[in-house]
This record gives sequence, C-alpha cells and structure tokens, in this order.
Amino acid sequence: MNQSLIHVALVVDDYDEAIAFFTQTLSFELVEDTYLEDQGKRWVIVAPPGSKGATLLLAKASTQEQRSRVGNQTGGRVFLFLHTDDCRRDYSTMKAKGVSFVREPTEFDYGTVAVFEDLYGNKWDLVQSNENHSMHGKGI
Repeated sequence: MNQSLIHVALVVDDYDEAIAFFTQTLSFELVEDTYLEDQGKRWVIVAPPGSKGATLLLAKASTQEQRSRVGNQTGGRVFLFLHTDDCRRDYSTMKAKGVSFVREPTEFDYGTVAVFEDLYGNKWDLVQSNENHSMHGKGI
C-alpha cells in the first residue's frame, strides 16, 4: 500500500484575507482558487514555496459551529508544522511582516523550533531539523 496526505483543511473566516496572509505574509504559493458554483464555495489551495508534500485547503466556515472553530481547531495546541531549512532566517522575515510569535527560535536535540500564530490564532511550529535527526515520530 502506498498512501500520503494531500490536503489539510484549515477553517477560515474569509477566503481573500486568508489567501493574502498565506501568500503575502508567509510567502506561500496560491496553487488553486476555483469557484465551485454547484456548492457556492471556493476550492482554495496554498502551499509553502518549493513544497512537494501536503497542501493547505483554505475552507471558509459556513455554519456557526465551523465559525466557532476558526483560530482554535485544536483547542490551543500547535496545529500545523512548517519545516524550513533556516528557522532563524524565516523567523526574522516573518516577524518583520507582522507575524505573531509565541516562542522565539529554541534549540532542541532534534533541531530549532519557533512557535507562531496565523492570522486567526492557530499555533504553528516553524521547524528546522538537525541534519542527523528526523522530525518523524518526535511527538512534538
């Protein structure tokens, strides 16, 4: 069997403000933005630059229950993990663009990690793995 994750849905308040944040502030690429007329919504996919892994599906909240989850999809726990080849460089760039960091870059035996919030308050780890360590199975 050969499987992989292709998309992770992130519930957002507004498509355009989410696209602007991810493409302008985090430098993600807009992979697709298609209006689905029969469903009255958009299929919006963004991805980190150069990524060959799973993409982020920006899903606009359409019910009160979904709106209540915007910014808190995991009850305050780190939700998404963004891998980078240079945590301190990206930390500085993102901070200069107004990204809110909960924790500055911190060294661990497996690499360097900083924690930031997206435009809705979801927490993300910005992770740079050490050459001899893999982030798989670390349970962070």
